[in-house]
Amino acid sequence: MITGHTKLYGIVADPIVHVKTPEEMNALFAAEGMDAILVPMHMRPEGLQAFMTAAREMRNLGGFIATVPHKPACLAFCDRLVGDAEAIGAVNVIRREADGTLVGAMLDGRGFISGLVAAGIDVAGMDSCLLGAGGAGAAIAFALAEAGVARLTIVNRSHEKAADLARRVAERYPGVQVTAGEPQTARRDLVVNATSLGLRAGDALPLDDLSFRPGQIVSDAIMEPAETRFLAEARARGARIQPGRPMLKHQIRLMAEHMGALPLAG
Repeated sequence: MITGHTKLYGIVADPIVHVKTPEEMNALFAAEGMDAILVPMHMRPEGLQAFMTAAREMRNLGGFIATVPHKPACLAFCDRLVGDAEAIGAVNVIRREADGTLVGAMLDGRGFISGLVAAGIDVAGMDSCLLGAGGAGAAIAFALAEAGVARLTIVNRSHEKAADLARRVAERYPGVQVTAGEPQTARRDLVVNATSLGLRAGDALPLDDLSFRPGQIVSDAIMEPAETRFLAEARARGARIQPGRPMLKHQIRLMAEHMGALPLAG
């Protein structure tokens, strides 16, 4: 039962109907016996500043999660950043401290790699292609480099944005060959969609080159639908697919810890 004692958490997105975080996080709260709830908040970009101002004043708000399209924009409203958030240029979870201070982190990359590992996939030494250089894309790019891919090609509608991300990743991980380029799908060991294409019915595919092949790993960061058209095209051509939900599942506890809902592990 929700009472005046219940600790509030949220997730901001536009659109909001596709988000899976509330069911995952509220299941965790229930399992831990916590008087807490995470609710979806439909926030358009033009309303984000007003929301962030209000969030600082909500004394029973513990924090919130940011997803498409708010991850890069939310970073600018944070008073403090932890981990790789500043280098990545985006946050996906924010803790509200007692004095209204907002502390941001980016956990998508850790969740993505953990999901692959749980599926028995080791990306070390792979020739990888990442579609999208936004908030989730940047987090995944840094995580792939940290996990030891041999080569990372970043593809984005804006080549300049892809090139900027490639430069930042290469500076931190000089042992990885990081470039902005084209998909060249058939040559890749791993192809990852980190764009929002596939989220809405009727979306175009995130790439035109559909030369997927057996032995290849094809992953999508989109949670809903579970199998996007992008993944269906890859599966039909014999590739092994990895949906987006594991990326969320493997960062739910990390998000709860960052927001202060659970004590930090270890």
